[in-house]
Amino acid sequence: MKFLPVWKEVFNDLVAEIGIDDDDLDSRIQLGIKVKNAVMEICNARNYPGHYTEDMIESDLKKHYSNIHDLALYDYNQAGAEGQTSHNAGGTSRTWKSRSECLRGVVPMCSVF
Repeated sequence: MKFLPVWKEVFNDLVAEIGIDDDDLDSRIQLGIKVKNAVMEICNARNYPGHYTEDMIESDLKKHYSNIHDLALYDYNQAGAEGQTSHNAGGTSRTWKSRSECLRGVVPMCSVF
């Protein structure tokens, strides 16, 4: 996978944070997809110039570790509840923050010629 170091770091940290067991393959696969999507979303939002090398992109992605982490965790926690704006069950009420808040600080790159 392109940008493997950042993906792997975020994935491993989230596995530990969430508490996914080594034998829970379904959860690991689902989380891996969410991390990959978060990395690609940051890449798309940054709109890297054509002259950027993979090393340059990897270095920039490391600066956005927390955005990637937060997006992947947000999406993982939303699994099965997509589109829900609030939830109330058994006296517990949940309201989700806006997903766009996970992208705070991520701005597109531009070049001036």
